[in-house]
Parts: sequence; C-alpha cells; structure tokens
Amino acid sequence: MKKPLKNHLRARWLEVSASLLLLGTPALAQESLPFPPTPSGSKAGPTIAESTYSPLPVKSHLPANAPNILVIMLDDVGPALPSTFGGVIETRTLSRVAGDGITYNRFHNAAMCSPTRAALLTGRNHHRVGSGQITELANDWDGYSGRIPRTSATAAKVLGYYGYATSAFGKWHNTPANETTAVGPYTNWPAGQGIGFDYFYGFLAGESSQWEPAVVENTVRIDPSEGKKGYHFTEDMTDKAISWMKQERALTPDRPFFMYWAPGASHGPHHIFKEWADKYRGKFDEGWDVMRERVFARQKELGWIPKDTELTPRPKTLAAWADIPEDEKPFQRRLMEVFAGYTEHADAQAGRLIDALDELGIRDNTLVFYIWGDNGSSAEGQNGTISEFLAQNGIPSEIKDHIRTMNELGGLDVLGSPKVDNMYHAGWAWAGSTPHRSTKLIAAHFGGTRTPLAVSWPSKIKPDKTPRPQFHHVNDIVPTIYDILHITPPKLVDAVSQDPLDGTSMTSSFASSTAPDHKTEQYFEVMGSRAYYKDGWIASTFGPRVPWQAGVDPSIMTWSPKNDVWELHDLKKDFSQGKDVAAANPGKLDELKKAFDVSAKDNKVYPVGGALWSAIFHPEDQPSNPAKTFNYTQEVVGVPEFTAPKLGSRSNLVTIDADLQHDSKGVLYSLGAVSGGIALWVEDGKLHYEYNLFEIERTQLETTAPLPTGKVKIEVETTRKASGARPASLDIVIRVDGKEVSKGRVPRAAPGSFTANDAFDVGRDSYSPVSLAYFDRKPFAFNGKIRHLKVEYLD
Repeated sequence: MKKPLKNHLRARWLEVSASLLLLGTPALAQESLPFPPTPSGSKAGPTIAESTYSPLPVKSHLPANAPNILVIMLDDVGPALPSTFGGVIETRTLSRVAGDGITYNRFHNAAMCSPTRAALLTGRNHHRVGSGQITELANDWDGYSGRIPRTSATAAKVLGYYGYATSAFGKWHNTPANETTAVGPYTNWPAGQGIGFDYFYGFLAGESSQWEPAVVENTVRIDPSEGKKGYHFTEDMTDKAISWMKQERALTPDRPFFMYWAPGASHGPHHIFKEWADKYRGKFDEGWDVMRERVFARQKELGWIPKDTELTPRPKTLAAWADIPEDEKPFQRRLMEVFAGYTEHADAQAGRLIDALDELGIRDNTLVFYIWGDNGSSAEGQNGTISEFLAQNGIPSEIKDHIRTMNELGGLDVLGSPKVDNMYHAGWAWAGSTPHRSTKLIAAHFGGTRTPLAVSWPSKIKPDKTPRPQFHHVNDIVPTIYDILHITPPKLVDAVSQDPLDGTSMTSSFASSTAPDHKTEQYFEVMGSRAYYKDGWIASTFGPRVPWQAGVDPSIMTWSPKNDVWELHDLKKDFSQGKDVAAANPGKLDELKKAFDVSAKDNKVYPVGGALWSAIFHPEDQPSNPAKTFNYTQEVVGVPEFTAPKLGSRSNLVTIDADLQHDSKGVLYSLGAVSGGIALWVEDGKLHYEYNLFEIERTQLETTAPLPTGKVKIEVETTRKASGARPASLDIVIRVDGKEVSKGRVPRAAPGSFTANDAFDVGRDSYSPVSLAYFDRKPFAFNGKIRHLKVEYLD
C-alpha cells in the first residue's frame, strides 16, 4: 500500500505545484477592467518652482517573465491526418511542437468553425457566446445571434488590459456576415473595440480563395493578390505575422504578445501549388478504406490511441472505395493529393512562426498551443467537386460534369489552381477521422469533435511523449492562460458584467500525464447533432442531417429532437465510441440526457437545432442586406456577397447609366468568383453577360448590333421562374436605351450565395474573376465612366 500512496501524493503535489510554480507570486485579483489610471506622484503648485515632480513608477499587471502566447489552429482537418500521430500528411511543425512539449489525445472542439473559434477565444461554451452556428446562418435566438456578447470578453480583450500586445491572422469567422462591409460597423470585427485585438490581417468569412482572397487589414478591405504572381494567402498571412512579431519585439521588447494564427487551410476550396500536391502523387491510390486501416495500425503502434481501441465501421450512407467507378478514381485520388499538399503547406507555414521565435531568441518563454483543427475533416465536398459551393446550395450534379469541366480547363493538374474551387470526396474526410465515427458538423461523434493538441513552453514544460488522456475542450485554453498568469477572470469589463468561464484550466496536466481529470462535464450541439459527456461517459444522438449526402432530406422538415434515438458509450473502455451500451445502462443514459437539457437551457442552446432555422427551414432569414433598391457609383467595389444584392437568385432589374466610346471595354458589374457568379462586361463593341453556375454550367449572352456611344442606358432584367422547382430557372433580358438586344434562359439558378468571401463590384471584377473570358486580365476594370448603377428587386 505504501507505493501507491506515495505515487498518489506525488501526483497530487505535481497537480498543485503545476499552476503555482509556472510563474511567480500571484498578483491581486482585478475584478474590473480596464485598470484605473496610475495617479500622479507629483504635486502641482502655482508655479513650477513651487511644484514637486515625482512620477510614480509604472506598475506591471503581469507576473515577472510572463510568456508570449501563440495559438495555432488549422481548419477542417481530422484527427487521423497528421504524421505526428500516425496519419498520412507530413506535419513536421506539429511534430516539432509535440517533441518540445506534451500532447493531448482527448481534446475537443465544437464540430463547426464559428462555434469552436468563439469558445476558444472566450473560454465559454459556444451557444453562451451567440455562436450556435456559423455567422452566415445567424438568427434571432440568443444562442445563434452570430455576435460574441460583451458579457463574455475575449482573451485578447483581457490580456490587452493586462499589458499584452495582441494580434490575429488568417480566418476570423466570428463577425456577422451582414456587418462585413467596408463601413462596418466594426464592433464585432477582430480589431474592433468589442473583440479587442490590436491588429488583424485576414479574411472575415468562413472560407476564401487562397489565390485571390478578399482580405481585411484591421478595418480596411484590400486585395493583396492583385498584380502578384505566385501569391498564396497562407504564405502572405505568415509574412505579416512574422513582421508584426519582429516589430513588436523591436518597439516594445518588455511587453509579451498574444498571437492567434488560424489559416484558411484546410477548409475548402483546397488551393495549393502543384509541387506540394505532387509530393503525394500515388500515395492514395488504394482509396480511403485502406488508408483508414493503415492509419489505425500506426496510431496503435505509436501509442497515440489505446491498444484496445475499436475501428468504427464506414457509415452505410457513405460509398466504399470499391464503389467508385475506375474511370472516376484518378479524379478522386488527385483531390486527396491536393488536400494533403495544402495541409502540409499550412503546417510548414506554422513552422516559419516557430523559426521566427528562435531567431528572436524568445522560443523558450513562448507558450505554444497547436490545435490541429477547429472541427473534424469536412465531408461537405460530398462526392468530390470542382466547385464546392454546389453542395452548399443543394444543387445536384453528376461527377461526370465535374470531370468534363476539369478536362476543359486543363485536366487533373487544374485541381488546386485558381480556376477551380475543388474539394475532396467525403470518403477521404471519413478516413481522416480514424478511428472515430463521422466528420465535421456531427457533434455526436468524435470524428466531428476530437482534435489533437500539442503544447510547448520550453522553459516551463518538460517534454513528455506520453499523450495526456484528460478530457478537455477548446473552452479550456483561456482559463489555462489566465491560470498561468494568475489572472482572476474579471467580473466587469468596460463596465459590463461578465459571464462565468465554462472552461477548466489544464495546467495540472502539464507536469503529469496521470493528473486527475478536472473537466467532468461538457455538452456538444451543432444543428441538432448533440452529445453530453460526464465522468467518462458520453451520450449522443446523430441529429437530422447527414453532411456527406447531397440535397435536403424532406424528412428534416418534420424533425423533432424529442424523437431522436440516443447512444451511450463508456469511454473508459471505448476510446472511439465503437460500442453502444445504452440498452444495458438505461439509467445512466437517462441521467446524461437530463444533464444535457439542464446545460442546454443554461447555455442558450434552446431551441435544439436552432441553427437549422436559417440553414434549412427559412433560408430567406439568412443575414443579408434588407434593402429592396440599391444605388451604386463606380467607386463601390469589394462589397461582400452576403451584403450585396441577390442578382443570382431573385427577380431584379439592373439599370446602368454609362458613357460608352468605340474603344470601351471592361466589367460593368460582377458578383462572385470563378467558382460561380454573374458578370456583365463590354468588349469589341458588344455587351457580354455570363451566369456561371459553379463552373459546371455557364449561360452566356452577347449582343450583336454595335453599341451606341455617349450616354447609354443599359438594363439587365432577371425574372425568376416560379415553377416550384429547386433550383429555379431565370429568364434574362438585356436592353440598351430601351431596346431589347439579347435574351436567354439560365436553366438552373443558385438558390443561395455563389461565394463566402468574394464580392460585388461596379466597374471591375475584384479578387477572383467570374468569367474565363477575362480570367488573365483581372480585374478587367471598365475604362469609361459609370455614372450610376441601380438594382431593384422585382419580387
């Protein structure tokens, strides 16, 4: 009995000492931020001669030697992908951070982009901070507002008041979509007063072209790719991050920094240089079923997963590799090769940050959290695609159409290039979740919510190859940072009462892999898929949506969470959720279901599945510009699509008052990108119109008679055919000075948006060009004068 007792006491000592010994003596708790101003120590008299000048010393609000903090988080990458833990993609930087520190194999996210990011940055549960779904699907319920409330100040806000320099780079995805224009409001922007970062460089939406992104620097919208060859956003954002880091060290060397680095990789579209994709040529020839089995074996060999872990079966609704026709397999293989190259490239860029820390001599005192993904691998590419917003719009398509278009554009090598928005087959996403079930968007299964975490802090954390088995969640990162810095979570920030933190500090596990679990409970919910963890058990129910299936199942319209069937798993014996023991433990299942309901009410989850309101039930309620008439001049460019007129889906009339000459050429207006959109341009004395339905269908109209010169009135009238069919068709009529000059029909229209991060422009086509006709002449700006452009909805 003596030895176990001794070990127990040692483990307890390590647990207690981990947080007490990381830094110096705790500072006094500061309940209200900002700190009051330092009073003057000088005494003023009537004259300088009668005054005493004695300024008080500036007092730091941080412990001595407070560390720099770097949070790295990739996007849409499953737990089985990194070579660090047995996966198929080379991840030297993740291995480097893991080798310098410790890792966690039971760390979790919220199964969806915006929810995970909001929880990560605030230390609260995602519904509590208005992020029950992505911001593009925000609605009026508190838990789904798309706005991080001021009652839950971010770590950037709090650390800034304590004396940290703060910055964010890459994908943001926590600003309401209808607040992302050049004129704000900026309250919910990362560098805005509400969120609190000092500096931001990245894109606000959920995804972006990596070749031609619409980027924001603080509050200014820019096009960093224009006129540049070989541009790639992940490299650009890394350049900016390193530059910021070096300036901060040079100008304020005594001030620590907090950096949040979150690239768009590896969210769709999968964009990467050919040479990076070619590194994986032939490595996926045997398909996703074989890949999954091999990764599973390596995970066990490395000790990343327990030896008794069960490999969960492929869902019946997901195709086996053997089901894929032979003539289609080269397409599917190349999609995965591109994704793998894209992901390795992102990890390599993260490595440049670590190199910069070494170069500056600050690596030892920098705390690095490398979170492998904000959710599991994404199955939203469904059957594999060259234009992934097809699936977002619920438009059915045949793989042969994707392959045909790909071949027209240049063959397999066009995948990953600026000419397509490719995304891989859901089978690859499932394999990337090995050994777990499901993918991104499924909060019920670890394939959607479990992500590897590596933590290093060379001066304080001793390297240990033993994976930490403690159950943790992204909402634990902020409490861990506060614990290390001895920051008591403030009760007031900017005079606003604060919600309590939902996360739990992880510091007890820094020194010991056997430290007790402190995260005893955690709920999960996304779009009706949900789970509840408690003391080593998890109850879960899949929900009404299958992410890897195209279209909308009509049964979802009558779905009720009250009718869902729940599973139960004993995680002490079942690492992968492979054995449902609900039938044998009805009392435990009932206990966890009741606990979920209590937590759901407390965290503003109700109504369960609330994200489906604007995603499925009432898409007309998605955030958008409420105007019915829009008036623009030629200076209006780069209007985010979610705030622009819906030219592609509603009946509308576009009226342009322009000055035309014999040599006039260029874009009059455009909406969207090469992956899908609408454009009207002048060239060779003619008007050209294109409706690009996600590259697989292009409706092109052209006038024949020479255009008049001087002041000309151009009208493009779009009539949506109310046939009840989805997607609907559109009739297009073009008139010049009141005379019809061309007409045609768009057989299928996009019911939603063409892009997430591209734009509407007057007089040019910013970022990614809609039409291949002027692809190499971006932005193909109009060389004349557009005096006025008006859009009116006709429905």
